Amino acid sequence: MDLSPADCEALCPVRAALDLIGGKWKGLVLYHLLEGPLRFNEVQRRLHGVTQRMLTLQLRELEAGGLIHREVYPVVPPKVEYSLTPRGRTLEPILRALRTWGVEHLPLKGAS
Repeated sequence: MDLSPADCEALCPVRAALDLIGGKWKGLVLYHLLEGPLRFNEVQRRLHGVTQRMLTLQLRELEAGGLIHREVYPVVPPKVEYSLTPRGRTLEPILRALRTWGVEHLPLKGAS
């Protein structure tokens, strides 16, 4: 199915993809999980400015979309890790391309 941008209304793969990974935090969560499994606090430390409530919501949505896996370990204190699923791993070339684009096209903060 090859849709032009003009045909992209009701059944638009770009819209569907952005609905799944769009927003301020989801792409960054996915990008950091490329390195491997992370605990909640590790993810939160890497995302400067995200609230606990917002991160919880974003992680739940990514899990519901089949992009990340939440592993709960039966230990005390509780240990929970998040990792990419095989479906989430398919986003790696896109996330790396976005990083490359950002490096090439966005000025560094504080640069004039």
